[in-house]
Parts: sequence; structure tokens; C-alpha cells
Amino acid sequence: MVNLIPSPCLACGFHGAMPLFDGGLQPLATLGWPDNAESSLQMERLRLDFIRCLRCGHIYNQAFEYQQVPYVKHPNLMYNQASLWQAHQQAICQRLAAALPEDPVVIEIGCGSGGFLKQLAQHVGCGQFIGFDPNSGTSLDSDRVSLRPELFVPAKHLAAYQPDLILSRHVLEHLINPLAFIQELAFASSLLGQQPSLFFEVPCVDRVLAFGRLEDLYYEHNSHFTSHSFKAMLQSLDCRVESIETGYNQEVIFGLIKLEPMPLARQIVAETENFSQLARAARQHIPIQIRSLLTAGKRLALWGGTGKGAAFVHHFGLDLPHIPMLVVDSDPDKVGSYVPGSQYRISPRQLLLEEPVDTILIPAQWRAQDIVLEIQAAGIPYQQLLLEHQGQLVDFFNAEHPYRQIFGHALD
Repeated sequence: MVNLIPSPCLACGFHGAMPLFDGGLQPLATLGWPDNAESSLQMERLRLDFIRCLRCGHIYNQAFEYQQVPYVKHPNLMYNQASLWQAHQQAICQRLAAALPEDPVVIEIGCGSGGFLKQLAQHVGCGQFIGFDPNSGTSLDSDRVSLRPELFVPAKHLAAYQPDLILSRHVLEHLINPLAFIQELAFASSLLGQQPSLFFEVPCVDRVLAFGRLEDLYYEHNSHFTSHSFKAMLQSLDCRVESIETGYNQEVIFGLIKLEPMPLARQIVAETENFSQLARAARQHIPIQIRSLLTAGKRLALWGGTGKGAAFVHHFGLDLPHIPMLVVDSDPDKVGSYVPGSQYRISPRQLLLEEPVDTILIPAQWRAQDIVLEIQAAGIPYQQLLLEHQGQLVDFFNAEHPYRQIFGHALD
């Protein structure tokens, strides 16, 4: 039986993994840099607890804590002067150069000392090349290549540079959540009306799994991409996949995609901003309306003492001793209890026959018509029935709102 771990995958988001390898407690493997035997032996040991997604096969350390990795003190320098590795980089540069428009703007996230970015600039011959790496300790400005010792902030820097290509090599495996990182890039691009190409390269662990290699599993690499999990992550975006391939004897995997618009995301942003605006208006206007009713001598009752009724009380600041208001409920089981977090005792609806009020507030819009029918059937008197709509209290019978007709039955 599989030991199912309900952990969200860092590549596809699936909530379901199984144990892969428990490495116990080990020191940092690439960023510790001890300068003597004593400090080396005293290095802090960190937990290696690698699990594997059951949908895409991604491998990640569920015990990983980013703050334990001292990138600021010791940048993650990768030896890249070997001839075969240089040949691989040259081949990647040639392919990216062929895919770029004339005079492109290229951004590299996690550029290190800028070696790859400079190589790419040489292949292209024109354009602007900007590298971001807060831990590089290097700042460089030339006619075409600029290195920024800072974090890349998608909304800020996409707007400033409008890149044709964003690339990031051997960075995703170090992140807390690589899926969230690329989704933020895609989302920010869409909101800005941009459709850049994205290029990512990471180590590929297909051969690690095939041959049982343990040396690849250490703390600094939080994520380990299989060819399937890498594809799943990129294909989760709204994009056109140009290519996804392995290279360097299948030890790395890289992909080039072209982002596409995200119309639903833009719609969601608009809806969210509209709701936030209505919520602010409601919390400002409805308390004023209630105070005006009280000032005019109106007696108030709230129909519903828990759930939406309680939320109504607290959203609009009615949980104050100086606000006189009856609270009644259709459910006899709630009678005698109190509106959560307030001084209001919940009474039976029959109280409104004995102590009539002028205005009944109905916070449960979704069943407002049923409540009105119940009020009318019980013969409960009232002058006005109000419910919240579009940021203010409106009259159930006289105002325009969508809650007056259900199943073709309209109340007049």
C-alpha cells in the first residue's frame, strides 16, 4: 500500500506524493564553504526528506527551508569551463539567438556573473541584455549587457523592460516553489499585455532514478525535475511550447515556450477589483444607513443570528452595545443562543408579533425570497424589508436586485 503524503507538488500542484529517500541530517553540500576542519565538522545538519509526486513524478525535499541556504554569503557558483559543457552552452546560445527578433530585449534571472548572458549577446550582435542576481556581487553596465545585483520583480521589471525573452538556467531547482515562480511570470506578463518567450534549463534526474544515484540529492537542490515533471510544469501555463528537450547526455532538460494571453485571469482581476470596491463602499455606507434609521426612530430587527447574520453584524460594525436591534431566527434550535461575538440574544420570530419593528434586515440574500414568504405567512408586520446589494441597503420590493424571483415566482 502506498504511503500517500498530501503535499502539493512544486511542479504540477497535485496533492499526492510518496516517500522517495530519507537522507537524514546532512550539511550544505555546495554553499557551506568551511575554511578549516573544525568549522567543517561543526556545520549544521539539515533534513533531507525527498518525496515524489504521484502525478508528474517531480521530486522535492518536503523539509526544505530556504532561509537555511546562505546564497548572499556564498553564491552558487557552477563550474562551467569544461569543454563539453561549453559546447552545450554554445548550442543553447545559437538556438536562442535564432529564435529572437531583431534588436531584442533579453532578461536572465539568476545570471550569476553573467557569463551565459554575455555569450548570448555575442551570438545576437545587437539588442539589450539584462541580468538579475541579488547574490552575484557584480554590477556591470556596458552598451548591451547590464547586470543588476537585485531580485527580479515581475510586475516592476516586465513593465520597465518589456522583454522579448526571459531565461533562467539552473535556478528553478533552488526555489521554494518553482511552479509559483513561473506562474507569476506568466500572470504579470498577461496583465501587462506582453507575450515574451520563456526559456528554462534545469538538471534532469531521469538517469538518477534509472541508475539509483544518491549523490544528486542534497539540500541546496530543493526540486529535482524529471523530463515528465518539467513538461508538466511548463505545459500548465497558457503558452505555445516551442521545444522541450534533454541535453548534455540527458543530464539537463530545457524548454522554450511562448506565453499566450490569459483572458480569464484579466477577467478575474477585474471582478476582484470590483468586489473590493463594493466591499469598501458597503462597509462605509451601510453603517451610515443604519445610523440614519436609528436616528429617525426606526426600530430594527435582523433576521438570522448565525452564519450570514453574524457576518453582517461584524462586517458593518453592529456589535456595539449602543445599537438597539432585535435578532430573530427561523430555526428554533438557535433561539436562546447569541450572535457569535456580540451582545445580541437570538429570539424566535414570533417576538416580532409581540414587539413589532419598522425595518427588518435580511442578510441572507440567497434565501431572501423564502424569508419574505415566511414573514408574510406568519403575519409579521413591517414597514420595510432591507437587504444589502451593490454596497448599500436596498428595499426588497422597490429596488432593482436579483433576489426577488426564484423558479419563476416573483414577490410583489
